[in-house]
Amino acid sequence: MGAGTEPDGSSRSDEEWERFLRESVAGTADAPKEPSARAREVAKRLRAEPDRGPEGWRSYTPARPKRRTGWYVAGLLASLVLLVVALAPGRVVDLFAGDDSESPAEAAQRPTMDEPFRGSPAAGWASGAAGITVPKAGAVGWMSAAEVERALARSRDFLVASGLDRGVLRGERPEKAIALINPRQKDVQELLHTAFRTPSEKNDPLLLFSRFQPSRTHLVGDVVKTRGRLTYREGERGALQVTADVTFVYPVTRADAGGDDEIVRTIVRRELVLSWDDPDKVITEPGTFSIVSHKYDMTNGGCGAPTGYFTPPFGTDRRADEAGAEVDPYDRSAPVGRGESSGDECRRATRS
Repeated sequence: MGAGTEPDGSSRSDEEWERFLRESVAGTADAPKEPSARAREVAKRLRAEPDRGPEGWRSYTPARPKRRTGWYVAGLLASLVLLVVALAPGRVVDLFAGDDSESPAEAAQRPTMDEPFRGSPAAGWASGAAGITVPKAGAVGWMSAAEVERALARSRDFLVASGLDRGVLRGERPEKAIALINPRQKDVQELLHTAFRTPSEKNDPLLLFSRFQPSRTHLVGDVVKTRGRLTYREGERGALQVTADVTFVYPVTRADAGGDDEIVRTIVRRELVLSWDDPDKVITEPGTFSIVSHKYDMTNGGCGAPTGYFTPPFGTDRRADEAGAEVDPYDRSAPVGRGESSGDECRRATRS
């Protein structure tokens, strides 16, 4: 390296170099000192870098984290959805599937035109008159055992003619059943005289007969399921008193269903007390009985003012019937509840 050459290749002038040598020898206080190689390197680097200003002692600015507000909100919403599903899964299913959604198990139990009793306790019941049990006859009061047997058979005939006859179920007048009722019993004859023309709470044909309006309702198939029995004892003035307690299950669909195969099962439980009176003590006609009392319970048979027909609810109409008290129509352990039709009393079947 030359005497006047800097490390970076630049050179001092001869005059500056001579002045430097003289002042160094003379020991001048403010004589410039030759910078060290390290100092010259640092100065070179500082000249090359842009001026960023002084940095504070122990000062540190951490990198600002990226905002993740979107992920936070999405996670919160997902947590809320999971909470709703856990607390009310049925409502979530209805929200996405609609009110007509049903599970595979429910669909497998739904009645069809070929199997109208599928999913019902009545599926295992007997059909028609076979479901009405008649006890062994014995002599009672004025009747011998043979006469009691005949009276029991006719009592069951009345139940068949009033609750199973296909014509009567389609709204026809129950002539065969009426023929078995004592024509001298004034209160019942008054009921029969007015009930079919102007049905009312007091005089309603449904008190004694099962009827559907053919323009509105069609029976499904040829089978009505039944379960019940006859019992008997001695009544007033030596009469044979027969009590019938029978449940009838009628599968029906709307008359204008078209391709809709919605099936409703109307369930009616009747209790009738019949008196086979001694003609020597009571004015009666041979082969007829008097009606001591009549009661019935009904579900899925309609609500409102009496029309003389059962009016099963279909579609959205079923929701109106569901406002009443719950009842199990197949529970035969409790007594029959009412003695006359009650248009403003609807009861919802827990099963049908």
